[in-house]
Amino acid sequence: MDVLMRSPGEAQRNDQPRKQDIARDFGGASETYESASRLQRHMGDVMLDRLGQWRAGGDNPDILDLGCGTGWFTRKLLKAYPGAHVTGVDLSPGMINHASLNSPAPIDWLVADAGSLPLPDNSVDIVFSNLMIQWCDHPQQVLAECRRLLRPDGMLVCSTLLDGTLKELEQAWAQADPGRRHVNRFEAASAINRYVDEALPGGEVTTGTVTLDYPSPLALTRELKSLGAGYKGQDRRRTATAPGRLRAMCANYPRTPEDTILASYQACWITYSFPFPNPNF
Repeated sequence: MDVLMRSPGEAQRNDQPRKQDIARDFGGASETYESASRLQRHMGDVMLDRLGQWRAGGDNPDILDLGCGTGWFTRKLLKAYPGAHVTGVDLSPGMINHASLNSPAPIDWLVADAGSLPLPDNSVDIVFSNLMIQWCDHPQQVLAECRRLLRPDGMLVCSTLLDGTLKELEQAWAQADPGRRHVNRFEAASAINRYVDEALPGGEVTTGTVTLDYPSPLALTRELKSLGAGYKGQDRRRTATAPGRLRAMCANYPRTPEDTILASYQACWITYSFPFPNPNF
């Protein structure tokens, strides 16, 4: 469900996805995404709790849902702030089309790249971004864009995933199909902290582990497919995985005493409040 983001100027790796592949895969999953989004809902609900009753912009704040997907949290933001001007942004035209057809009319929708948003400086009171920056080549650039957009006293709440996510699935595939990647790469916590220090001085980073249970490894892989979050590296096989390798992966995946499986997600939340300028400087 993630990629290894590279530093500016670094050559693209074979295990990194292309933007067109990201947009296509998520657009293709727009009809099944919400039914499979257990992790996404948990991560976003934590962010809504952190946002609380933040009232930057008064009763009519400008809110940006960056990487809005099907618009699940875009709609929840409008419900939390009934007088707000809410905009949902996503790289995938398919996701934006689905969101616009299944959401209230007051929400605006925009297809755009998170690293270069066609919005003016100091134009947003709240930026909400749930499990999006892990798909970006340069997450520090995206965080800097968020800061550029925020008005004084504005707030950013953001989530991503870290190295160690889906470690059980990765280890099972390593035994079943040595030398081939089947799980996307994730940033280390130290890298995320560095990006926040550079782009969002004073920003807060918190981490934790979210564990979800599944009846089988195949149920986990089906969920990832329903989310559009399967492995996206350019070195991925273009044909269906051989049944023998798939059976071997399932055999090597650890099971609980109840004959289910667990999948670990290393979660990260970023919170940043853009302070008012100090009139003494």
